[in-house]
Amino acid sequence: MTRFVAGYCASGPVDPSYLDLAEQVGTGIAARGWGLVWGGGNTSMMGALARATRRGGGPTVGVIPKALMAAEHADAAADELLVTDTMRERKRLMDERADAFLALPGGLGTLEELFEVWTSGYLGMHDRPVVLLDPTGHYDGLLSWLRSMPAGFVSQRGLDHLVITRDAQTALQACAPRA
Repeated sequence: MTRFVAGYCASGPVDPSYLDLAEQVGTGIAARGWGLVWGGGNTSMMGALARATRRGGGPTVGVIPKALMAAEHADAAADELLVTDTMRERKRLMDERADAFLALPGGLGTLEELFEVWTSGYLGMHDRPVVLLDPTGHYDGLLSWLRSMPAGFVSQRGLDHLVITRDAQTALQACAPRA
């Protein structure tokens, strides 16, 4: 059975170096014989991630709400494209299909998806890897803020449920099945 990584990343305009990062991740997913489940868009990092996965022979499952089909350019080349009524349904389907969760640089949508799977893992609702790939320090301010919160709000155990990496290979290793 194919292992699927849920990929969360930007769907809007970004510097080309971020598109290269998404391509590296997609290529690495396919090279391991894995598949990608992602937001179903064909723009920006989302599109680069899916195209690289397919180019390497990995299957892709896109999950996109009807309301975003035009804005995110639903990826008609996906091996499977699931169209949902709501964002909550999108996240549920991605969660059900994923064996690991990998967040790349992104904005509010990426953060919202990351926080949900990170929190549910911390609360014991799943035991799948939750990985943050941040080679440029995109999330440094956020992580610093979380680490500085007063005692009782964000525990070290909670922080430890997120694997933070700086390169694509280490991020993909962290997504591998646990021994």
